[in-house]
Amino acid sequence: MTPAEIKEFLAADRNAVLATQSSDGIPQLTPVWFLYEDGLLYVSAQVDTVKVRNLRRNPAIAVCIDGGRRDARYVVLRGQAELIEPGQPRQEEMRRRIIRKYHSDMESADRYYESVRDSRAALIVLRPEKIVG
Repeated sequence: MTPAEIKEFLAADRNAVLATQSSDGIPQLTPVWFLYEDGLLYVSAQVDTVKVRNLRRNPAIAVCIDGGRRDARYVVLRGQAELIEPGQPRQEEMRRRIIRKYHSDMESADRYYESVRDSRAALIVLRPEKIVG
């Protein structure tokens, strides 16, 4: 896939599978929502999840997004993740934008955001070192 095709592919509301390394060395896989923008991949995750604990210990990350049924395309991004903690600039804004990507209208996105707003979330930011598509 060309860079333009990858950007278009990642703009769709597909689920991603995020891989972190667990404390026993076995990959931890988690389906997540994401936003890809300006060469960065963003994922919002509650701070008490396994994936966030794993990233605090080892920031190495891989993310796979597949095309779904009848679409054999996929994109894999790899690199070192940065965690933006709750209350830090852009964390809440990006959380809202990720939610908005996966809802058909602003009203349903706002309802979902309000239902999770009080949970403490970190923003996982990946500037990919490698992209395969």
